[in-house]
Amino acid sequence: MAGKTERQRAREVVARYHEAMLGVLLKHVADTIDLYRDGELEAFQVDRVMFQYSRAAKELWKFCNMGHVEFTASHVHDDAPIDWWERGAPKPLPGAAPEA
Repeated sequence: MAGKTERQRAREVVARYHEAMLGVLLKHVADTIDLYRDGELEAFQVDRVMFQYSRAAKELWKFCNMGHVEFTASHVHDDAPIDWWERGAPKPLPGAAPEA
């Protein structure tokens, strides 16, 4: 069982990770909004990205807040990076053709 100091360090690791990953997700949104402002995307395309951001941010929040903080911190440190953007992608409907 981890002591108070170890838990505090783990919380700090997870908080830094959470903030950094939110920044990565927000970059997708910012880039999309820039394309919309430049007239390269339609509002529905931006909405789709915003939906994916929302799903991805929720998955990230669950990862950072729903388990033992020490385990989460070790996962952040030791395991392969998680693509949170991809985790937020809508699931294809059964029988639907994949998007290009």
